Formats: sequence, C-alpha cells, structure tokens
Amino acid sequence: MFEPPEVFNIADYFLDARVREGRGDRVALRTDDADWSYAEVQALANRWGNVLREAGVQPEQRVLLGTLDSPDHVGALFGALKIGAVPVMVNPFLKADAIAWFYEYTGASAAVVHAETSAPFQTARAGARRLRELIVADDADFRRRLDAASAVLDPEPTHRDDAAIWLFSGGTTGRPKAVVQTHRSYANSTECYGKGVLGLTEDDVTISVPKLFFGYAMGTNLFFPFSVGASCVLFPERCTPAAILDRIERFRPSVLVTVPTMVQQMLADPTLAKRDLSSLRLATSAGEALPLELHRRWNRAFGIELLDGLGTAEMWHVFISNRPGAVRPGTLGTVVPGFDVRVRDDGGSDLPDGQVGWLWVRGDSRALGYWRHMDRTKEAFRGEWYVSGDMLSRATDGYFSYAGRGDDMLKVSGRWLSPQEVENCLLQHPGVREACVVGVVEGDGLTRPHAYVVAASDADARTLADDLDAFVRKRLESYKVPRRVVLMDDLPRTHLGKVDRGRLRVSA
Repeated sequence: MFEPPEVFNIADYFLDARVREGRGDRVALRTDDADWSYAEVQALANRWGNVLREAGVQPEQRVLLGTLDSPDHVGALFGALKIGAVPVMVNPFLKADAIAWFYEYTGASAAVVHAETSAPFQTARAGARRLRELIVADDADFRRRLDAASAVLDPEPTHRDDAAIWLFSGGTTGRPKAVVQTHRSYANSTECYGKGVLGLTEDDVTISVPKLFFGYAMGTNLFFPFSVGASCVLFPERCTPAAILDRIERFRPSVLVTVPTMVQQMLADPTLAKRDLSSLRLATSAGEALPLELHRRWNRAFGIELLDGLGTAEMWHVFISNRPGAVRPGTLGTVVPGFDVRVRDDGGSDLPDGQVGWLWVRGDSRALGYWRHMDRTKEAFRGEWYVSGDMLSRATDGYFSYAGRGDDMLKVSGRWLSPQEVENCLLQHPGVREACVVGVVEGDGLTRPHAYVVAASDADARTLADDLDAFVRKRLESYKVPRRVVLMDDLPRTHLGKVDRGRLRVSA
C-alpha cells in the first residue's frame, strides 16, 4: 500500500517528479496546436504559480478553475497546487447565476477562465465579495504577464492531509456540495486504480470524453497518465462523436475515457463503420450507470474492452471496476485493491450476497467532508467509512451490480423497482436512443414509474410510445411497466452532464 510522506504535494508527485526522473523531454500533453513536454508543462505551471502568488493568493485559499481543457488549465491547476492553494473545479459552460453561487459558496480569492466562456464569469463578478482577481488566460495583456513570470518555483510543503482540490458531488438533484479532498487521496487512487487496475505505462496515450473539471476525467486523462510519464490528449470544445472519433484517428490513443451517453452517441454515428479505432486497447466508463444492452452494443461494434466501474467524488475516483481480461457486462466489476466495499442494510449490518443494500466503502481516498454541510458530512462520513446513497448487490464471486441511487429506487405495489432494469429493457427496442425512468407520485398518492425517451429517429417517434408499452409488457412484470412514456428531444442534464432525474420528476 502506498503511504505518502507527511510533507507531500501532488504537484510534485504528478509533475515535478517526472522531470527529476529524466522524463522532461517526453510528451505530456497532445493538443491540436502542439505537443507539450513534461519540462514545458512544469515551466508553465511554475509561471502560473508565481502569477497567482503575485496576485495575492495564499496557501489554503481557493482558486476557481473555469477553464477549458488546455495546457493553461493544466498549468493553472498545478501552479495553484504548487503554492499550496486549493483549486476548485467548475464547469466552464455555466450560466451567470450558477457562477455567482459558486463564487459565494467557495469564497474563491481568484478565478481563471478563457475568453470564449468568460462573459458569465464577468457578469457574476459584481457580487463576488472575496474575489480579488478574475484572470482570462488567453488575454493578450495577461499572456505578457505570464510570460514574464519566473519559470522556477518550489512546491509549498503541504501536509498529505491538507485540502488539495475541491470537487463537487454528482447528485442528480439540488445544488452540488463541495467535496474537500486531500493530497493523500489523489495519490492513493492513482496507485490503486490508475496503476493497479488500468495498468498504465509511459507508452500509453489517453483521451477523454468528459472534461477535466469532472474528477473522473481529471484522474484518468491527467493525473493517472502523468504518474507514469504517459501523455494525454486535450481539446477545448464540447465533446461530440465527431470530435472524439476524429481525434482518436489523429492522435492514436490507447485508452478512451468515456461515459454511457457518449457510448450511445458514438454507436449512432453514421461514420462509425469507416473509422479506425485500432489504437485503443481499452476504454473506461463511469459517471452514471452503463446499461447492459448498451454494453452489448459496444462489444458488437468495437470489440474493445469497456471497463465499467463506480467511483464517487467523496472517494475521489473508481473503487469498484471491471478488469482487463475479466469484464462482465451488466456489472461494475470487483473491488479495487486498497479499498473495502460492503453492502449493508439500513442499520449498517452486512447483507448476504445477492441482496440489495446500501454501499459502504473505506480506503485512503476518503474526503475530509462537505464544505459548509456538517449535517450531510456526519450522515455520509462515519469513522473510516463513506456511506453512499447508492444501492448495490454483490454476487458470490465478488462482482457487484448497480441497483440505483437510493432516492431513485421506487417502491411500486409494495416491491422495490430499480429504474436501471426498466431503462435497459427500453434500450433493447431499436427505436430508442436514450431512456430514463423516474418515480412519479400520481393523483392517488401512489408512486409509479414514468419513462422519458429519446427516439432514434423522427420516424421511430411517431409510434414509439405505443410500441414501447407492448414491448416492455412482454419482458417485465406488470408493476415494472411505465405508466406513461414521454418522448423528448433530449434528456435534461446536471452540471456534470448526468441525467437530471429531479427535473424529470418535477416536470411530470
């Protein structure tokens, strides 16, 4: 088990150590414009750190990063870490009202953005009481200031249990909660999952569908490859099937970091049959449940191992995962070495294999807690355990299956119903592109499943609602059949890109 020293800064662990090892000339970042070596990224990070320090940012103060995926995002992230500040990761495409809330909630002393998405950040600045500086990374005057800064900077001697980076919980309802994660956490998951499960080496090249503000991508497409001297592909625009497929062909990555929504979109891309994806040795999926039917479609189309897994911001990254050579579609895989996962009842007692219960997990990636949410912290963090709102079951051979979020599980006709089971059935219909099932309290006060569906084509949409009722009745018990099927152009999403089930319930 990896045990970091007391004085420990992850900017040194992930970046400076690669240069000390003699890997300074190796490619760290691959972008549309240029490749960046580890030595170049280190110099950029040092300049960013010196600029932030000159702007008055002190150790332990928050720096809000609303940057696009780019060398400057990486430079600002490691630069803030090197001076002992705490980067706060936010979606750069947020609207002004959401940004204003983040300014106030985090108390950030500085924020870093790109010109393309800066307008809402500028608008929200008026009410930001503690924000001293809003930096537009690609502004010409700032570039001169950055270029003039020193490229030499020693890392602040932070403690391994100091706050390192704030992430945000990926719940599907309400305001996100800041999860305060430590330097120890990021190193631990890197050793346990990045090296231990993915088996990354310096010859790997990673590319990601989700952006770096999402902890899942920050790990798999930045920290994990940097920990072994590998390289990662970055591009600033929102991800589309064309954007990711074009860059797979251009950069020839070996590892694709993806999510179920993009799996579906890639499979529907009309150019897929002509694409060359032979460079990929594996892909990962996390962030939301991967339906069995979607996994089967992936296997038929690509023949590339897709490692589904489960992680949370509270434990930073993946702690249950399928493994290369041992993938079982429809499951989350087995426990990542270094973690302990239990399935427990409402009273906290272990349940027998095969029964659905609450997820309890422990390991050295556990967060300190939620910022300014003591009640939720006491509820979720119990001693060395983190008690998730997720519900799972464990097979006798150690493979875990996902049942759903506790607040998404439905009690219908006195029996528990997992929305994922119904969604997987709906996805088996060729006319369905996406599906989400939520519980709706109807006029009689009883909860019943309602389905929200995106059709595969306009032609499918004309008769799809009626077809699905008969389709599902042939495959599932009657209490699992959606009482209503609503066709939508798109499903609503949270700030992390997950389906927003709460908005669907409200709209019912």
